[in-house]
Amino acid sequence: MEPFIRSDQFNYIKEQINHLINAHTTVNDSGVLEAMSSLTEEKVKNVFPKLHDHQAALLNKSKEIVDQADAVFFLSQLRAHVIPFPQVSEDKLKNLFPKVKKLKIPVLEGIDLRDISYIGWNDYGAKRKYLVTFIEGDWHGLEGSFSSSYQENICTICNSHEKVGLFSAKIKSSGDHLLKRGNYICQDSMVCNQNISSLHNLHQFVHRMKEASF
Repeated sequence: MEPFIRSDQFNYIKEQINHLINAHTTVNDSGVLEAMSSLTEEKVKNVFPKLHDHQAALLNKSKEIVDQADAVFFLSQLRAHVIPFPQVSEDKLKNLFPKVKKLKIPVLEGIDLRDISYIGWNDYGAKRKYLVTFIEGDWHGLEGSFSSSYQENICTICNSHEKVGLFSAKIKSSGDHLLKRGNYICQDSMVCNQNISSLHNLHQFVHRMKEASF
């Protein structure tokens, strides 16, 4: 079976499974648990606009989960069908940031590409942050200043409560004017990737920032 699950979809499924396990540990009503199991199966399958029979059969197993051991086994089966983030070369990364003379390339070795929806890294010395996304066949590189916050807040990308920082970039507006725009995003991009359960916010963030330049 070819991989058919994106990283964000896998994270969403994992969230639903955790809710189901929690129900089994806190609810004694068999009718309620049966309804929760059916709802979990429906939510999991609704993530995908179209499923082949063998894919649907795999996802159907979500309703059978009652404890952590079941969840670990089920998720390990799903993980084999997660689509990895596309491979990107060092030269490609440099081409995405042509104005950066001394770009610090992130170390991607050891990162399981099935775990990420984007590549993000910090240059703490320059107080900069870089993000690389692959959306509908196109690569996008985002560069901005980054100021870490001492408090946790909601990340614009993953919508989770994490340690964040202010990512700021100058956006081209009408004429020759430049507007500075900023959003709070996770300091740790790997943590952010683990929290992403939908690509909507990520793509929206890229859309707002793709004309950023310094």
